[in-house]
Amino acid sequence: MRAQPRGARGTAGHPYSALNLRLTLAVFGLFISAVLGALSLAAGLTWLAVALFVVAATALVDAVVVELRRRARAREGGGRGSFFE
Repeated sequence: MRAQPRGARGTAGHPYSALNLRLTLAVFGLFISAVLGALSLAAGLTWLAVALFVVAATALVDAVVVELRRRARAREGGGRGSFFE
């Protein structure tokens, strides 16, 4: 097992956050932000569309990071696969 970075909370075996729930919320935020951004762009509210697309990009990055953490946990044999894992 690798050394834990200084100040880090949780490990792959004992997670600090519920990754499946966090992934679900990130995908939901990505979908809602992208749809509302497209609707804002169609309505001519460019500033709002840009803000919503920035939120969508942030949600996409979060979803990718969470998925990488889930895969790392699966490789180490951690997690039970529940929604609130």
